[in-house]
Amino acid sequence: MKDAYLQIIALIERLHREFLEVVKAELDRRAIRDLNNVQAMILFNIGEEELSVGELTIRGCYLGSNVSYNLKKLTENGYIEQTRSPHDRRSVTVRLSEKGRGLGAALSELYGRHIALLEERVLNQNELQQANEVLMRLERFWAGSLGYAWRVSGPAASDAA
Repeated sequence: MKDAYLQIIALIERLHREFLEVVKAELDRRAIRDLNNVQAMILFNIGEEELSVGELTIRGCYLGSNVSYNLKKLTENGYIEQTRSPHDRRSVTVRLSEKGRGLGAALSELYGRHIALLEERVLNQNELQQANEVLMRLERFWAGSLGYAWRVSGPAASDAA
């Protein structure tokens, strides 16, 4: 169990880095040089919504990333528009500009190509759903380890009480 646990931790990290490289390759292929892969993922996660910076941070997985800095760069390069709340001047919401929606559509196309190839060569929908379920259980477990929503149940937990 220990080896499998440590292996999946390393695999999750590698998968995340590898996926960011895939996004970088797509940006390079399209000769997009005014944002990086993490900024592209932030942009994609905004989608058609208008989000606060806090909502965006919670929603995304931006390892080693300063979301505020990246939003500033996305705004400077015309990918997003920021609006201050009239009720709380400290609160800022972001939404995609026309340029941002264009890049979001390009990333959606990339994901569409990936889905077709996955179904054809790698994983079927059931296998992908099973992988999602396992990863979501790990996420809940780790959140619980920090004192959040997860509570261990079953014989081992009741024996410890």
